[in-house]
Amino acid sequence: MTPWNQREAGLDPRASVDPGEPPAAQAPPEEAGGRGRRARVVWPWLVVCCYLAGAVAVTARLWVDPAGRAQAGGPNDVDLFAWFVRYAATAVGHGQLPALITSAMNAPQGVNLMWNTSFLLPGVLLAPVTLLAGPQVTSTVVLTLGFAGSAASLFWVLRRWGASLGAAALGGAVYGFSPALVASGPGHYQLQFAVLPPLIIDAALRLFTGRSRAVRGGVWLGLLCAAQLFTGEELLVYTVVAAVILVAAVAVSRPRAVRARARGAASGLAVALLVFLLVDGYALWVQFAGPLAEHSKLRGSLTGNLSWFVTPSAALWFHTTASAAEAASQQLAAEYVSYLGWPLIGMLVVCAVVFWRDVRVRATAVTCAVLELCALGGGSLRVGGGVTWPGRLLPWHWLQGLPGLAQVLPWRFSVIADGAAAAVLAFALDRAWAAVSRARDGGGRPDWPGWPGWWPRAAFTAVAVLAVLPLVPRPYQTAPVPQAPAGWDATFARLQLPADAPVLIVPYPSLRQSQVLRWQAETGQPRAMIGGYFIGPGAKGQAAFPWEIEGPQTAFTHYLSALSQGLRPPSPSGAEVRAAMAFWRPSAVVAVTSPQSPVARALTRLFGRPAFHIGEVLSWQLRR
Repeated sequence: MTPWNQREAGLDPRASVDPGEPPAAQAPPEEAGGRGRRARVVWPWLVVCCYLAGAVAVTARLWVDPAGRAQAGGPNDVDLFAWFVRYAATAVGHGQLPALITSAMNAPQGVNLMWNTSFLLPGVLLAPVTLLAGPQVTSTVVLTLGFAGSAASLFWVLRRWGASLGAAALGGAVYGFSPALVASGPGHYQLQFAVLPPLIIDAALRLFTGRSRAVRGGVWLGLLCAAQLFTGEELLVYTVVAAVILVAAVAVSRPRAVRARARGAASGLAVALLVFLLVDGYALWVQFAGPLAEHSKLRGSLTGNLSWFVTPSAALWFHTTASAAEAASQQLAAEYVSYLGWPLIGMLVVCAVVFWRDVRVRATAVTCAVLELCALGGGSLRVGGGVTWPGRLLPWHWLQGLPGLAQVLPWRFSVIADGAAAAVLAFALDRAWAAVSRARDGGGRPDWPGWPGWWPRAAFTAVAVLAVLPLVPRPYQTAPVPQAPAGWDATFARLQLPADAPVLIVPYPSLRQSQVLRWQAETGQPRAMIGGYFIGPGAKGQAAFPWEIEGPQTAFTHYLSALSQGLRPPSPSGAEVRAAMAFWRPSAVVAVTSPQSPVARALTRLFGRPAFHIGEVLSWQLRR
């Protein structure tokens, strides 16, 4: 790209943004001062090391016993993630890539992993860790890398677009340790591991501004999107929406430059789409047209809450008992992702207004605002004082019905919005520092009499740090990893079942089955489990949880569910039992219970005396 096009785009870090402003004012201070090659190499790595130290601090209680402790607050999702990484590692251990349809869960029908948060790519890359140390160690590694890697990713992107070292370091920290990522940590790893979104948006913007060649930039963008699909498809949707908003904001700001680059950008996007489909085309076919494909109908207009943005939860250091209680009553902890706090919100508004002429500040501020509006959902919003904001005036009201968007949760847009907010803060902080330097170099006197000349820079920095201070997270609380019951391994050794033999584990179905998934992940048994904790197609093909799926097994499922809850339901008819057995085709029934329990007595009436009683486990062998 020629220097003229860079300056016309207004996005070159050496280009002038305001008319008449000298180009040196836009250069990062360390580059303008020529502080030497060593400093330019060492300081960024020190910043990344600080991010890693911060990530270790947040996960410190997990690292005390990385194989035996899990983060508290989302046990079902944490256990499910352990199952997914074990599944990927087992495939790699057999010299294969993970299959996209598996009957290791929900046998014999199976599960479509593309419709679930299967985290396939990181699971494959970290397979050596899982095979050597276990799935919980992998979970702790992923959580730590999610914080440090996300911060480092945005730091690198901000530096590419002209942010100084200090401003980019602060911006990276705001994104990598944002309340959205902290809240997603207990189980929502596909959201917390937000390393790729800044790189995807950077690659797209470089195509549209001509800072990368069409072919090379398109290949890079396609590979990044392909990798994100196998990391977290939902986060890819949010990232694409954010990229579209950002590019549109830049196009409106610099229409001639973007129009001049339209043909090259279109070529780059075509290359990116081709690469993306070559890598992920089969996986997308499996998801939308293959076995166990499903669809999602709109579940009404989901609506957020304005108080989520300003009420700190117990996951942050700076909160009160009242605010933590209110946050807990408003939303699930893992979904409480919108908080920014009054200080940062106020500073972002001031930065956007004062430095509006800087296209970087303007474009990222618009992106942040639109994404946060999307996070409010598409329904009518209660503002307060009896005032209601119509849903049709919110952007998500018009987007939620588009293909691929009906299943995503709108408040999770805050994950990407926090990155945009961090970029606004970084670019605005640089502009403030540059304004102080211009005033001093031009003979002005920005400092008070008797004060040193560096104090305005320090004051701006202190205000920015104070604005983000309420976002500092507390270390995660932990809980013991559920251990397989005594006799679990010995029971399956005695049963001697074929690898594909479905096993019915009682209690079934319930959220407690996530514990069974954890036992399966830790021990490898059973190799094919009936039920589980997943998203699958319902009777009409719509996305549903297992306890919502109707079928021949429904009546017997309700009986087992009531039995597992300590109730005394009427015994199922012979026809209901036969229908369920014909649907599941179990080779064995395994129950973690005592021989005198109501569950054991009920199963004995149905299947006869247990074949084995080992430790805490009873088992009935139906067929080999």
